[in-house]
Amino acid sequence: MTLRHAVLAALLDEERSGYQLAKAFDMGVANFWYAKPQQLYAELTRLEQGGLVSGREVVQAGRPNKRLFTVTDTGLAELEEFTAAAAKPSVLRDDLMVKVQAADSVDTDHLIARLTERIGFARTKAELFEHLLRTMRGDRSEEDFLLHGRPIGPYLTCLRGLAFERGNLDWGERAIAVLRARQDRPKTRDAEGDDR
Repeated sequence: MTLRHAVLAALLDEERSGYQLAKAFDMGVANFWYAKPQQLYAELTRLEQGGLVSGREVVQAGRPNKRLFTVTDTGLAELEEFTAAAAKPSVLRDDLMVKVQAADSVDTDHLIARLTERIGFARTKAELFEHLLRTMRGDRSEEDFLLHGRPIGPYLTCLRGLAFERGNLDWGERAIAVLRARQDRPKTRDAEGDDR
């Protein structure tokens, strides 16, 4: 996937300005595709030049004019082609995993501090996803929304984001518990080199 597909997908439901697109990325799209605002503005320009989105100028009283973008038929065809192509498996690249991988040789207190930070971030993100999901479904039950609600795509990606962050929470808490338990016991080595 490229940023172009993430931007096109984010513009499907409504016409958005670059600023609104950046907020949409922060609120939902960032759970599966992160981009800085300047990257989004540059991508919007490329997409408009390529005919995948169209922009229109909106005159605002007392404020600078803004451009609103929407997906064109060409952009929708691009998304259709992208959707039909086989998806590549996800690959986890996370500096925290590298740090934990080195747990037997580094200061455990530092790892616990980094894990605690990650848990805090995961908790905040999980709360955000829960709020987004409640907002999207309104007064409906989740079962009803999943069968009949719109937009279902953003709802499903938020569900995935929530599951991801809950997984981070569970794993982080377990990793801290393991590291603390190992700190609290005297170390001896058995004949095979394992700590006992």
